[in-house]
Order: sequence, then C-alpha cells, then structure tokens
Amino acid sequence: MPDHGIRLADICPALPPEWAEDPRPEIRRAIEALREKVVVLDDDPTGTQTVHDVPVLTEWSVESLAAELANDLPVFYILTNSRSVPLSEAQDWNRQIARNLTAAADRVSRRFVVISRSDSTLRGHFPGEVEALIDGLGLAADGILLIPFFLEGGRYTLGDIHYAADGELLIPVAETEFAKDPVFGYRNSNLRDWVEEKTGGRVSAQSVQSVSLDTIRRGGPAAVARSLCLLSGGAICIVNAASPRDLDVFTQGLLQAERAGKRFLYRTAASFVPARCGLAPRKLLTAEDVALGEGGGLIVVGSFVPRTSTQIEVLLAETDSAALEVDAPTLLDTRRREGHIEHLAQQAAAMLRAGRDAVVRTSPGFVAGASCEESLRMGRLISESLVDLVRAIPVRPRYFLAKGGITSSNIATAALGVRRAMVRGQVLPGVPVWELGPESRYPKLPYVVFPGNVGDSRALLAVVRLFGSAGIAERATACVARNQRGRRCNE
Repeated sequence: MPDHGIRLADICPALPPEWAEDPRPEIRRAIEALREKVVVLDDDPTGTQTVHDVPVLTEWSVESLAAELANDLPVFYILTNSRSVPLSEAQDWNRQIARNLTAAADRVSRRFVVISRSDSTLRGHFPGEVEALIDGLGLAADGILLIPFFLEGGRYTLGDIHYAADGELLIPVAETEFAKDPVFGYRNSNLRDWVEEKTGGRVSAQSVQSVSLDTIRRGGPAAVARSLCLLSGGAICIVNAASPRDLDVFTQGLLQAERAGKRFLYRTAASFVPARCGLAPRKLLTAEDVALGEGGGLIVVGSFVPRTSTQIEVLLAETDSAALEVDAPTLLDTRRREGHIEHLAQQAAAMLRAGRDAVVRTSPGFVAGASCEESLRMGRLISESLVDLVRAIPVRPRYFLAKGGITSSNIATAALGVRRAMVRGQVLPGVPVWELGPESRYPKLPYVVFPGNVGDSRALLAVVRLFGSAGIAERATACVARNQRGRRCNE
C-alpha cells in the first residue's frame, strides 16, 4: 500500500471479493456451544458505539461482575476509563479487574472471554494494558489479536496499514491529527512497525504476525483458523479488514481455533465486539426511542481534537444553542476556580429552564503539558472542573450529550453517579446512547456518548436537532399527522 492518501473508490475494486457465505449462523452456533460470556474492558465509554441492549458497569466489584456473568445477556462492558490515567495505574486497574472476573466466574461457574477495547485511531496504553490483563487472568495466551477496524468511524486495515477515512480518501493513520495526540502519539501507520514502536523495540516488526485480507476473502474461515492455530507464545497478530463481512469471516475462523484449544486476548476497536458475541445490528435510534425530558439539553465538551471544534462551530452557527466557556487558566487559580464554576452553573441552569441547549466547553487554545504526565494532569484538571460544574447545575436536562471519551466517563460516574447503565443503541453510526440506571442522579436520562473522532462537521448538529427543541417540534408535527389519520399518539 502506498504511504499516502488513496481513494476508497479506487482501492475497493482491487480487493478480492468478499467471502460469499454468511458466517453469522455458524458464529451463533459456535457461541452457544462455547457458552462464554464476552466481557469488554473499555478504556473510555465510546466503545459502546456498536452494541445495543447491553449493560455497562462503571465499577468492578466481584459481586457486580458475578451478577453480570450469571445473566443471559451475551456481553457486558466494564468502563475503566484507563486512557485518562498513567500507564502504571491503568495496569493496576486491569490486573484487579482480571482477578475479580476470575473470582466472579468461579462463584457462578461461568466461562468468559475478554476484549480489551480501545481507540480505533490507536490511542491508548498498548501493550501495557494487555500485558497486565494476561498477568491478572493467569492466561497462557497463544496470541494477542490486534483488530482496529471500525467501519462506523471510517477505519480500515489493508496490507497491515491502518487508515482513517477523510471524505473519499483513506489517510494512513499516522498522518492524521490523532497521531499527534500529546499522550498517545505515534509515527507509524504500518501496524507491524507501530507494534515495534509501542513496545520500544522489544517486539520487532518482523516478528509480528498477520491475517491478510487475501486469507479472509479467498480462504475463508478455515484458512483463518489455520493461521491462528500457528500462533504461540503470546505472538502479536494483526487482523486486516475492510468490511463487516471480513470481521465475521475472521470471527468464525477464530472460534474454530478456540474450539481447537487456542487461547487469545483481543485488543480491538468497537466493530469486533458485536461480531464476537453474535449481536445482530439494529436501526439507529429516534427521539421516540428515548425518554426525553423538558427544557434544554446539556452538552459538555471535553475533546480537544480539531474535528470536535469544527462540529461545535457548526452547531453554534445554525442553532440558538448557547456557548458557555470554561476558562482553563482560571481553573489553575485556586482563588477564582470555585466562583468561575458556580457562575457558569447558574448560567447553564437559566438556559436549560428557558428551553435552550447549553454547550459547555473549555476556552479555545488549550495547551498540552510539556510531557505525557503533565498533559494527563492538565486533562484531569479540566475534566474534574467539568464534573464540578455539572454537579452544581440544579436542573435536570432534557438530554445529556458528553463530547469526548474521558469527559463522558468522568461525568457519568463522578457527576451523575452512574454505576450501571444500559446501552440503548446508536443515534448516529458510532454515537451510542445510554439510559442511566435507577441509582444515578437522573434515572432513565438519555446520555449521548459522542466520541471526539467520529462524524463529519454536521454530525453534532444532527443529534441536537433530533433531541433538541427542533426535534420536539418535528415530533409534534408528526404526532398531529398521525392523529389526523386516526392513530393514537403517545407523546
């Protein structure tokens, strides 16, 4: 593959045709035979962007894990938010979760398999988290499967090179804004080289294995299984994919290899989760599918990527949403921080009561720290301030939209008291909506987890129009039309 942008329309005809047989029926039969619960450790809440009607936990006590392992649902998520902390802390959390899972599984006599879900643009604690999980599980892993394909976000892996879609172009991911992340930045788009880079040379590019698209599309599940059965000693293996069918074919072969006794730990993006647990897709959510309240919606932005900034500018230009800026330098001044937060909380409350959507964001020009640790510290300070601000707002919003993974996690747990939520589905591809649990500050509140790296410039606007005041007007019009046709309206 060339090391520059390529047109998706040009590359697709050059690929082998997809495997003709639908693997999903066989996947479901294999899953029933294995009787394994799929457990997803998610390093921020955006990993729920491909599933529906499954729970997500924000704590990992043995009692809570045992309850989830014992129910009949195919999968559950554990939100670690580990991308927000230094590597050593992330590793400690992963080890503890692994040990608690083992204890919980022994208590209810249930087998499980673990997916370490992280960012499709390769940001996260790799390989540290995976190694900590293997240690905590006591797993003699034959291989670590690296699967960053994520269709909903436009992420493709072709010829071992990972790409991010930008319009009609596929851009090698190291040439995108995501590779410049101050904490998790990198230089390589070829995943073999990326593994060598991330392991500091401990794992050479030449030793990294790969399941090619040719193997998946020409050889099918049997060829995939043969390739995976050759892995041993915890070898890292890249999985190429350009479509959901590719993931399904790979998963069928993976399950064959696991039935033959091979053991793997998965480091993946969100698209692999429904494939591995046999979860069928569902339609995008509408406003009628969630329990919207009254007044204005609350939008809190903690993502600093350029895509998010563009989405906010479009939203503010085309709606009457009001922007409230959290001044980052003021947060660093302990004498002014509390008053600043209280003032913004009062403004937000007034807007919500008046039926206006309030957009809370940090002031432009956020500057990263001089080191990874300093950048994480500053990010935590911003996030903690947003949590304090949300706590101080006394009004229940019509809906809550959190922009950015770390922000979504911290607000859900620290500001809203969420311990268990249900993922209802997606409002846009890659944008999940949770229904908050009864223990939370706002039971049944629709909580939109909007990743910083998903959607075009108008994606945020689309969600706000659907759930906001414009959406209410549109639903009222539809309700009148239904009544005129003699149908009952439950609005």
